[in-house]
Amino acid sequence: MSGGTPTGGGLMRQRHSQGYASSGDDLEDDACSSRVRPQSPKFPETRTWVEVLENVLWIASAVFIIYLGDWHSNLIYILFHDGRIKRTPLYLGLFGVSLNVAYFVHTSMLLWGFRKSSERWELSSTDALPYITSIGLVSFCLFCYALWPIWSFLTLPLVFTLFMACMVILPYMVLGTFKQQPSDMFRID
Repeated sequence: MSGGTPTGGGLMRQRHSQGYASSGDDLEDDACSSRVRPQSPKFPETRTWVEVLENVLWIASAVFIIYLGDWHSNLIYILFHDGRIKRTPLYLGLFGVSLNVAYFVHTSMLLWGFRKSSERWELSSTDALPYITSIGLVSFCLFCYALWPIWSFLTLPLVFTLFMACMVILPYMVLGTFKQQPSDMFRID
């Protein structure tokens, strides 16, 4: 009886099949071939009624905030004409949000330019994500600081609600324009 290959604490048995002894180009392990490997993440085809209700609530609250503003005029009018808003933090926050949007649009355009799903995910760079996240947090704080004189402590849920409504709406606006053309569906490579 062979003891196997010596390891740190004991002996380990080895497989002695042709697939492991040779180059193994044509042979596969049974355990590996039975697993399903997804090619790329897919968006859910249908949504549950709870998800739809959550999305509708975020959008309805954002519309409520934009329409009512400070009970005297709507949010758009307040942002343009109210003297209580601190303009420099507001503009810096808008600049940070536009940087984030530009990065995401650039990345999605760059990724949709490649046809193979393996190249698509290898190309996406995650090095900039900490910077993008920090710019988003700083923009949130700047918006809260700029709008604090109008709504005081209600500024935090107000800005968060507007952010969540944008996150709910954005995939419907962006992904509809980047769908693959039907002629590319029958490619073999």
